[in-house]
Amino acid sequence: MSVKRKEKFISIVGRIDLGVAYTLLKVFLVTLLCYVFTQRAQALIGYEDAIFPEPIASARALAIGNAYVAGANDSNAVYYNPAGLGSVKWFHLHLENFAFEVNKNLGRMGAGGNLRNASSNFSRITNMEGIRQVLSVNRDTIYHSRYQFFPNITSRFFSLGYMYSKKTRAIIGKDPPDGTKAQFEYAGRTDHGPVAAINLSVMGGIFKLGASATLLNRSEVKGEQDYDVSFEKTEENSYKGVSLYGVIGSKLTLPVRFLPTFAGKMNNAFRQRFRKTGGIDSPDYIKPSVDVGFSITPQIGKTSRIHLEVNYRDMYLEHKDVASSRRIGFGMEIDLARRFHIRGGYADGFGSGGIGIKTKPLEVDITSYSVDLTNDRYKGKEDRRFMFSLSAGI
Repeated sequence: MSVKRKEKFISIVGRIDLGVAYTLLKVFLVTLLCYVFTQRAQALIGYEDAIFPEPIASARALAIGNAYVAGANDSNAVYYNPAGLGSVKWFHLHLENFAFEVNKNLGRMGAGGNLRNASSNFSRITNMEGIRQVLSVNRDTIYHSRYQFFPNITSRFFSLGYMYSKKTRAIIGKDPPDGTKAQFEYAGRTDHGPVAAINLSVMGGIFKLGASATLLNRSEVKGEQDYDVSFEKTEENSYKGVSLYGVIGSKLTLPVRFLPTFAGKMNNAFRQRFRKTGGIDSPDYIKPSVDVGFSITPQIGKTSRIHLEVNYRDMYLEHKDVASSRRIGFGMEIDLARRFHIRGGYADGFGSGGIGIKTKPLEVDITSYSVDLTNDRYKGKEDRRFMFSLSAGI
């Protein structure tokens, strides 16, 4: 776009006055209030793939209600919206890029009792059999953990890396009143594979397109058994497969006050199913859901600004058993001198929050968020989780 045409475009669009900007802000707040008082129905059993479809999670995104489709501007954009690579500020090579997540119950189980018991518990919960043993004396308590690594090279136009993620969840309920034994219910998922993404910016960066592809190798173990029987991984409870997982996205940012941004992305855009590589069957098909987002970013000082965003997950209802209120997430991020970040959000009936420090060689994020574990109650049983992420490089 030529300089004159760009100036003319900005002149036309710039007629949006401050009143309109405030109207956009009111829409955001009304959406927030509607969500707070909207009851939801069915919760997902197992992993919340409809609500958190990204193979690699961002601590920053989770802190703002996982509302990151419009604001994605770092290496995590390859899954949240590849078009966001066009907003990356600088080239970086981050070989030390990892995150660790536990839920509140895991911390309580590991630290319960005396020092000797705590040490023993933490050593046992590194495998499924140890988790079964710890849960057998911590009944009706859900275990959740996640470890992930994502070393990568990322710039404004492309990203290359390798992803690894391991999630584990298990529970032993209370014995039913009919005299039968409670079951040890478990689910473990390991994903890994190479990742590549590209970005194209047009109209002087106003409109961006992006796409990413992952050769996704997925291994799952899931099922249930008597809680007093030792766990053993077999062909009957294992699922293994490989698939080409793609994400495509777009982003439109109007060059006016508050920088209103409209964005969308499609998960599993290539509609690929897993090809069985072992176990009793291949992993479940990843539904090609579409997520959309809207954000505004007012400047609140010479070196500070605030980012407000609302997202709607699975726009075309690929996951039909998920209530509409679970699909909405919103949050805010206060950016102080592009170095220190304060975050807050709301999703799935509970609040989230976190802090972050970001420089070119180092990024540190600490996040707390929650997932609702009940099936038919709004803000029923809360599973509070904590994530720490560190990315270091050049």
